[in-house]
Amino acid sequence: MKKWMCVVACLVASPLAMLAQGQGQGNGEENAGGGFRYIEAGQPGVVLHGTVEQAQAAQQASKARPVRSNNLTYHGGVSDGTAGSIGVEVSPKVYLVLWGSQWTNNDPSGEQAILENFFRGVGGSGWNNSVTQYCQGVSAGTTFCNGAGTAAGNNVVFGGTWSDNGSAAPSVPTQSQLAAEAVRAAQHFGNGNSDGASVSANANAQYVIATATGNNASGFGTQYCAWHSSTSSSSTGGVAYTNLPYITDAGASCGANFNGLGPKAGITIVGGHEMAETETDQFPNGGWLDSRGAENADKCAWISSGQGASATVTLSTGTFPVQSLWSNAFNSGAGGCVLSY
Repeated sequence: MKKWMCVVACLVASPLAMLAQGQGQGNGEENAGGGFRYIEAGQPGVVLHGTVEQAQAAQQASKARPVRSNNLTYHGGVSDGTAGSIGVEVSPKVYLVLWGSQWTNNDPSGEQAILENFFRGVGGSGWNNSVTQYCQGVSAGTTFCNGAGTAAGNNVVFGGTWSDNGSAAPSVPTQSQLAAEAVRAAQHFGNGNSDGASVSANANAQYVIATATGNNASGFGTQYCAWHSSTSSSSTGGVAYTNLPYITDAGASCGANFNGLGPKAGITIVGGHEMAETETDQFPNGGWLDSRGAENADKCAWISSGQGASATVTLSTGTFPVQSLWSNAFNSGAGGCVLSY
């Protein structure tokens, strides 16, 4: 099983150099500019959500070269102490963290309310239901669970928002700083008490670390729109978290007016992308990925027309732009991008 440690590859280059080199990724034909990479020495890998421009370049490349990867397969899970081997979130719980005093009276696009309403309404939706075909507790290499193992859940619960505004967050936070904030968030929400219950709670939790406008991590909007990763501590066990920059800061590169869905479309397209990937690959990359390292949302990122094109979905809390998600079961098991399942 994979353990909570960084392999040698993450010690050999600076974060931005590794992003530029595409360290740890295939040639990107299906990853749409995303995929698993190491970006900071001493930290676990992250799974990047590429920009619109990166997706368009990848889509053009795939037309010129044969596609050699198709469905997602299970990668064996990650051992997390008393929680066992974790690959997917069985009972997903999403927590939103507004990191830093920079958020105080400073949310020009209303991203907090949009994200809260999306996370409150997404559980039980047809859009998120495709994650239930993926499971843990099966052999590595499994493509179809067929009722075996324990499935990822569509029973998403929004655990609440923490406005961590007692002091300013770093103006350009590093991965290690984001990871430390995720551990603090787990402790804040009562999932960090040095006991087995906390470890088990975090085996189904994800913490969305949202940075305020103008205070985003390096590379946002040019090299990625968001990314998710994991960290760990003695009090929490493994902690899954997302680096969610202030999406509208990147404009069209991260979804503004994508497919005519409005200037704020990227907020839930990107937020939903990261949520669904964490549900099916809780601690990267022990869950469900294809042979190029693409997760269920990577394979369907920024599709503008045809099957799987981004569109709006109606939830109990409103109507939200989303991208499609990869379904192994679609098209009689050949797989494809779907907006409902």
